[in-house]
Amino acid sequence: MYAIIDIETTGIKPSLEKITEIAVFIFDGNQIIDRFSTLVNPERNIPYQITKITGITNQMVANAPKFYEIAKKIIELTENRIFIAHNVQFDYAFLKEEFKRLGFNYKRKTLCTVKLSRKIIPNLPSYSLGNLCQSIDIPIFNRHRAAGNAEATVKLFQKLLEIDTRKKPILAHLSATENGLHPDFEREMVEKLPEKAGVYYFFNQYNKLIYIGKSINIKARVKQHLVNDSTPKATEMRSKIVDIGYELTGNELIALLLESDEIKKHLPIYNRAQLRISANYGIFFSFTEKKYLSFEIAKNHKDEIPLTSFSTLEAAKSHLERITEEFNLCQKINGLYNHSGACFKYGIKQCKGACIEQETSDDYNQRAEKALETFEYKHQNFLVIGEGRNADEKSVVRIANGKYIGFGYIENVLISNDLEFLFDCIKPRQNNRDVQIIIKNYIENNKTELIIINS
Repeated sequence: MYAIIDIETTGIKPSLEKITEIAVFIFDGNQIIDRFSTLVNPERNIPYQITKITGITNQMVANAPKFYEIAKKIIELTENRIFIAHNVQFDYAFLKEEFKRLGFNYKRKTLCTVKLSRKIIPNLPSYSLGNLCQSIDIPIFNRHRAAGNAEATVKLFQKLLEIDTRKKPILAHLSATENGLHPDFEREMVEKLPEKAGVYYFFNQYNKLIYIGKSINIKARVKQHLVNDSTPKATEMRSKIVDIGYELTGNELIALLLESDEIKKHLPIYNRAQLRISANYGIFFSFTEKKYLSFEIAKNHKDEIPLTSFSTLEAAKSHLERITEEFNLCQKINGLYNHSGACFKYGIKQCKGACIEQETSDDYNQRAEKALETFEYKHQNFLVIGEGRNADEKSVVRIANGKYIGFGYIENVLISNDLEFLFDCIKPRQNNRDVQIIIKNYIENNKTELIIINS
């Protein structure tokens, strides 16, 4: 059963504009069995240019019901029915936003007759409702009004069912679009994905890379994406996935490192927001004019690698406060006390007076350097050995002089006391704050095989 819908609005942005008219036609695949149509008082002015298009004036909606007065009716009409519209994301987004204002999370399975028409009747010059209906001889009465457009969409959908006599393409499309997936997405490819660790890649209909992710079970993680509607971005991305690629890594650490490297290299559109909001703040160190070792919080930038990074200023401050207390450091030197004179903790005898030079920089820095060591690798030169992509190999990550060099794979039979074999398998990768944090956190939280190199 289908609820075929059209709305008219005060503009094009759901978050800013409101609905002025709605029509819902209930269609069982053969005939219309129920219909509902009404003007809606948007409780705001209708712009003149919108009135020119729709013919709906402020006077016409003045005594019309407000949305909250028809909301229950819309819920009842569309419940357990597929929400169909021409360019469905527009109509669906407006209804979701109207219900959101009422504190209700409106969710329906959707189907777009624009996308369906492109699949069933390819190569038409235009897929706008007016031009499309003209191309296949469907008359539209009362164009640019909700009831007229909705009725034309019913006839269009019925025509598409008739044209597609084989049924299989349309049924495959319905199966996908009911879950918000792209009409060209083939579910069979998901079943072919490995249940192993690696990095996966989502591509859109133009073969453009739109997202990169990692998982210890690629198939399971991809399946989660395909049902994820927790945020508008997740739902939008899901609807654009047409093809999926992957690269096995053998273990989670390599997956984390490769994912980080690939995102920075390709900057897929649905990873960019994550890059902007993650690891915004870092803790850096320097020396004051009086030679005291100082820690400070600052926004991360490309030119300098922080000791560690945090997504929020509050998290960074909390960490700096902890190490300041743990190593008996000075609040003022670490930028946690911005008043003149001695810091607060000096007054309660928890600071030895570095803030007013009562403690020498040499004595103070002995403790500060121990705090600094907590941000660094325990060893400056080492290899991390992990599971490979198959039973015959191992993965190798190399750190030299405290810097990430890269990773590679080596056959089990070549692992020996000769480090040159291990060095030679490494493919160079870029060192940056993200991979340093990934490696340090992974080693601290997982059992790993390390080869420590003294030189």
